[in-house]
Formats: sequence, C-alpha cells, structure tokens
Amino acid sequence: MATYSPSNIIGKAESEFFGTQTSGKSELGKEDFLLLLVTQLQHQDPLNPMDDKEFTAQLANFSSLEQLTGINQGIQSLTEQAGTQDMRTAVSYIGRDVRAAGDMVSMDAEGKTSTVYYYLDATAADSYVNLYDVNGNIVRTVQLGSQQAGEHTFEWDGLDWAGKAAPEGLYYIYMSATDADGNAILTSTEVSGRVAAVQSYNGTNYLRLTDGRIVNFNNVYEVVDPDATVADSGTEAEGEE
Repeated sequence: MATYSPSNIIGKAESEFFGTQTSGKSELGKEDFLLLLVTQLQHQDPLNPMDDKEFTAQLANFSSLEQLTGINQGIQSLTEQAGTQDMRTAVSYIGRDVRAAGDMVSMDAEGKTSTVYYYLDATAADSYVNLYDVNGNIVRTVQLGSQQAGEHTFEWDGLDWAGKAAPEGLYYIYMSATDADGNAILTSTEVSGRVAAVQSYNGTNYLRLTDGRIVNFNNVYEVVDPDATVADSGTEAEGEE
C-alpha cells in the first residue's frame, strides 16, 4: 500500500498531518479535511494568523465536501434499495411465463426447439437466420426469403448444415434482412419461456428459464401467469348477439 511523503513545498501543518497517516488514501474524507484544518490552526503564527478570507474559503470547501459526501451516500443508498426491489420483483416471476428480448434458442433431448419471435421494421426482399453454438461455431443458415414488415415466428427444425440432428443444448440466433435495394432492415428478436430462477451478476438481475436460457430482467416485455385465463380480445361488442 502506498504512503505519502511530504515534499519541501508542503508546510509544517501539512507535514505533521501526513506524518500521522500510516497508509495512503486515494481521496481525503471529511474527517481528514477537518483534521488538516485543525492542524493548520494549531500551528499558525500568532503574529501572522490565517487570513479570514482563506479560513472562510476552507470552511466553505469543508461544507461542500460534507454535502457532496452526504449526496453520494444518499445516491448509493437509493441504488441499493432499487437493486433490492428489482430482485424482489424478479423473484416474483419464478414459475411464470415471460417474453423478453433475447437471441437464444434451446433444443431438448427429443429434438424439440423453443420458438423465436422476430420483428421486421420494413418489408424484406430477402431474409435469413444464422444459428451458432455456444462456442460461436455456425451450425445452420436458414433462408427465409421475402417477408412483410411486422412480427413473425421462427421454429428451428433442429438440423445442422449437413441435415443431421444437432446436439441438445443452447444456441444463439442471428437474424438479417435487406430490402429490394439491398439496404439492411432493422430486426429484433424475442424469446419466451418459464422462469425457473433469478440470479444477479455485476448488479444486474437475470432470469434463468427452465431450459437453461438466460434473459435480462430489464428486457422482459410480458409476464403471464400460466394458471390464468387470458380474455379473448375478439369478444362481441355490447348489444350484439
């Protein structure tokens, strides 16, 4: 650990202050600032006391430091509370079906794959999907051809580029589309599944689905109780038979 070595440009008060420190600090706290100020007062020349303006300025600096310290502690406290609240909310998703932004597809031992939802920002003259394993090796390219703008679904048949069944596990999906002029079209992908657990990494909460896929808690668009009955949006209007 680094230690401070007062130089010849530091005064007596500062030298004695630093001499009391056994180890270095990257920043001075308010206690250190106050100790330095008191040390300066103790060693000032009675015949040439510290200038009032200088003393007032140092007190103002101390006040500002204390306020900034309080603000920083308050922000840190709010951040911790928000993180705790997010974790509690995320835990409430366990056992529920969610739909979230994501780029992973799973395949079980029976060859059944999860559904991927994708959205095209404009009509595509050509579109395709690339599938990669967890090591980044390409497994399959699926040509989708021309498609209208809007939401679509993709279900992988579980076969690799050679037409053989791919191993059970998780795969990444990359979608690309172009218009009639060859310009790239904005695309986005979503996944769905049932939440099995919640985990936190570097301050961010993630939901682990039953098939092992991971989605960012902040990317969840929809949460559905699997035991609830969703109302039919096509019910007849009031007064109609």
